[in-house]
Amino acid sequence: MNRFAIVALILPVLLAGCQEDASSARKYSTGGDPTDSPCARVVSIIGYADLLLEPKGEEERQDFEDAVLGRMAEVRGTTQEFGGRLPGALQDAVQAVETTTQGLSRSDVPHERQVALLKRYRAAADRIVAGCPR
Repeated sequence: MNRFAIVALILPVLLAGCQEDASSARKYSTGGDPTDSPCARVVSIIGYADLLLEPKGEEERQDFEDAVLGRMAEVRGTTQEFGGRLPGALQDAVQAVETTTQGLSRSDVPHERQVALLKRYRAAADRIVAGCPR
């Protein structure tokens, strides 16, 4: 059997596999489902960020290492993407999360300013978590 015959036999199988992959491409690159509610997306990223943060009341001990800065950038991006679709009563908290994470995702911010931003971020993030329907 020559190469062209083999390709002719295999090509339809490969194309069928690509069609299945194309339909699953509707998911976000992070694996999230685009049908998720905006509240679910924002609350999820807040919880994910909390895994790297010191407990409430111990913000002064927080090491703002690269992993924390990156996680705060993820919170900012997710909030910018989905925050505008959260309930209207939460829009001031969304804005506070966006502005605080802007500073919390940068390494050139002095530690005392990072601590103050983290406290403000937490208050706003807590409002979002409490105010989003479950």
